[in-house]
Amino acid sequence: MGMTMTQKILAAHAGLPEVKAGQLIRADLDMVLGNDITTPVAIREFEKAGFAGVFDREKISLVMDHFAPNKDIKSAQQCMQCRTFARRFDVKNFYDVGRMGIEHALLPEQGIVKAGDCIIGADSHTCTYGALGAFSTGVGSTDMAVGMATGQAWFKVPEALRFNLVGKLSEHVSGKDVILHIIGMIGVDGALYKSMEFTGEGVASLTMEDRLCIANMAIEAGGKNGIFPVDKVTEDYMKDRVEGTWTVYEADPDAVYAAEYTIDLSALRPTVSFPHLPENTKTIDEIAEMEAIPIQQVVIGSCTNGRIEDMAKAAEILQGKTVHQDVRAIIIPATQEVYKECIRCGYMDIFIDAGCAVSTPTCGPCLGGHMGILAEGERCVATTNRNFVGRMGHVDSEVYLASPAVAAASAVAGRIAGPEEI
Repeated sequence: MGMTMTQKILAAHAGLPEVKAGQLIRADLDMVLGNDITTPVAIREFEKAGFAGVFDREKISLVMDHFAPNKDIKSAQQCMQCRTFARRFDVKNFYDVGRMGIEHALLPEQGIVKAGDCIIGADSHTCTYGALGAFSTGVGSTDMAVGMATGQAWFKVPEALRFNLVGKLSEHVSGKDVILHIIGMIGVDGALYKSMEFTGEGVASLTMEDRLCIANMAIEAGGKNGIFPVDKVTEDYMKDRVEGTWTVYEADPDAVYAAEYTIDLSALRPTVSFPHLPENTKTIDEIAEMEAIPIQQVVIGSCTNGRIEDMAKAAEILQGKTVHQDVRAIIIPATQEVYKECIRCGYMDIFIDAGCAVSTPTCGPCLGGHMGILAEGERCVATTNRNFVGRMGHVDSEVYLASPAVAAASAVAGRIAGPEEI
C-alpha cells in the first residue's frame, strides 16, 4: 500500500520503511519551535524533568513575537525567562525585539525550515511550513520541552485528505480565499487529525505566499498538518535561503486518502468568514446583497497574511485613498525584512498617507494580546486566522476573516467590501 507525502516524511524520520494511518511512532525532529507565551511553560517542564541540556542548539527556534515589545510586567518576565534559557544553552535561532518577526513568517524567510523536515512547534499554526513540503505540526509545551531535550516526538500517523487544485485564481482572489472556501466547505472539524495534502495542476499557479497562507490555516479545519508538493516555486524560494540540501518526498500513486476534493481555483471569489467560526463563510457577492455591515477596525498582518505579497496587495488597494473616518486601520508587516521591503517599495508612504497605523512585527491583535483590542460591539475585518468569541477583545465584539485585498477595501469603505467596490 502506497504512502502519502506526510507518511513518507514520518517514516523516514522514524527510521521505518513504511508507516500506516493510526500507527504510533517516535520520530526524529529537525526543528523545535516556541514563542514568548509557550516557551516559558516548556522551560518549566524542561527543568522539572531534570534535563541537563538541549539536543541541538541549532535545531531550536525561540521567537518573541506575541507580546513583544513587552506590553506589561508579565510579558516582560516571560521574555526574560526565554532570554535566560537561550543564553544558557546558546540557542542559535533566538529572535528578540529588533530581530524578530512573527514566527511562522520568520522561519521560512530565514531558511530555518525546509522541504522534507519534521518540525514541531508549541503553537498551533506551526502547520504553516507544509507549504515548503515539510511535515510540521503544533504541539503542547510539554512536548516542546521533551523535543528540546531529546530531539524526538511521538506521533500517531494521520490519515490524509487530498485536495486536487485545478485552474488559476482570478484577480483579487488569493490563497486566503482558497482556504476559507475549503473550511467553509468541510467545516472546522472536517480534517480532524488528518493531513490536508494539496495536489493538482493548479498548485503551480499559487505563489509561495498563497501556499504559506493555505497551510497556515489547515489547523482551522482541524487538520494535523497541511502540505504541498515541492515544485519549482518551492525550490526557487528555498535556494537562496536554506543552507545545505533538502529532501523531496512525493506521494505514491496508490496512496490512500480518506476523502478527495476537487477545487476549481478559477471559480473562487473573495471570501469572508463571519463570526464566530472560520467555517461561517460568505463570498463578497453574497455580502453585496446583504445590508451593509459597518466596521470599526481593520488589521492587515499576522502569520497568515503579513508577508510582502500581502503588503503589496493592501498598498495597491489603498494607494491614493483614505481610510474611512470611522475605521482604525492597523498594518503589521510580519518580519523586519518585510518591513524594510515595504519602505523600499514605497508602501509605508501609501499606508501612512491613507491614515493607517504601522506596527513593528508582532502577533499583536490577532489573539487579543497586544494593540488593536476591540471594545464591546465593535467589528473588525482581519487578515488573521481565527474569529472565535472574544478572540480580539471584548466577548461582544466581532471578527471577520478576509484577504488583504478585502481588508484594505473595507478600511476605505467603512464596511465589509470587495476591492471592486471602491
